[in-house]
Amino acid sequence: MQETKTKREERFWKALTEVMDPEFPISVVDMGLIYEIKEQPCEKVDIKMTYTASSCACMEWIESDIRERLLQEEDVKEVNINVVWVPAWTVDRLSDKAKEQLKHWGVSSK
Repeated sequence: MQETKTKREERFWKALTEVMDPEFPISVVDMGLIYEIKEQPCEKVDIKMTYTASSCACMEWIESDIRERLLQEEDVKEVNINVVWVPAWTVDRLSDKAKEQLKHWGVSSK
């Protein structure tokens, strides 16, 4: 059974659409890097995410940008990021918007 998102969690998802992947101007949400956002007691937010590759040179920047953006929310004082590799990221995780952007830039034909 899939859990429903709280209003705050929905707001956090929306906030992360402002965080761009440094290699492509596509949000980490549209790239499919964010697997889960969970609000916790004491104004904490837990993020479960992945990367397109384990050798991604931008990991620290992306995580820093995610933390920085969520800490702008009035009810967030701490952001915990858990990077997971299972399930592995695939192009199937790209949103339709991201696929269109990549096609527009000639990076993908799909």
